[in-house]
Amino acid sequence: MTKADIVNEISLKTGIEKIAVQVTVEAFMNEVKGAMASGKNVYLRGFGSFIVKKRAEKTGRNISQNTTLIIPAHNIPAFKPAKTFVSKVKKSVPV
Repeated sequence: MTKADIVNEISLKTGIEKIAVQVTVEAFMNEVKGAMASGKNVYLRGFGSFIVKKRAEKTGRNISQNTTLIIPAHNIPAFKPAKTFVSKVKKSVPV
């Protein structure tokens, strides 16, 4: 499912114009990205959490040149689904 599909579905189910839904979806995504870029987590009860994970500094290897390099500590975005979300997805698997 793409962002356009999500906008279409919300528009059909709510009766709100697609342009308004698209602006809202874009604003939501920008807020989540902005919060995570500043190091804040975003919690959506019943859906999941967008969290910032911290990766420690580590030593890596470039095997083609046989050299070692230091990979600095950095943050990465992650999503942790809520338990109700996970259970709903597990139940929907066709047998």
